[in-house]
Amino acid sequence: QVQLVESGGGLVQPGGSLRLSCAASGSIFSINSMGWYRQAPGLQRELVAVIRGSTSTNYADFVEGRFTISRDNAKNTVYLQMNSLKPEDTAVYYCNVVGRSTEWGAVTNYWGQGTQVTVSS
Repeated sequence: QVQLVESGGGLVQPGGSLRLSCAASGSIFSINSMGWYRQAPGLQRELVAVIRGSTSTNYADFVEGRFTISRDNAKNTVYLQMNSLKPEDTAVYYCNVVGRSTEWGAVTNYWGQGTQVTVSS
């Protein structure tokens, strides 16, 4: 099994910054991608950013160059640096890892427990 532990959420004023971290542990054979999703009240969960390998990244349109996703392969950790935060970025942010726990296991989606990000003055 793979466990994901997130940290770094909190309350920040508009225009401020936060850095989210997500460490994967447990039985990890390989990781295809690591990413961040978010879900605001009453809305569906949506992709924020994803990273494959060390440098292949994709961002949602609403990011508009404000967020940066990065990854430390040695630590199986993914980060999301969020700058110029807006009130509409308020949501629960979830870490996602797609990978295998064993050599012959199925490719599986793993989710963290979520961390609250609130942008408010």
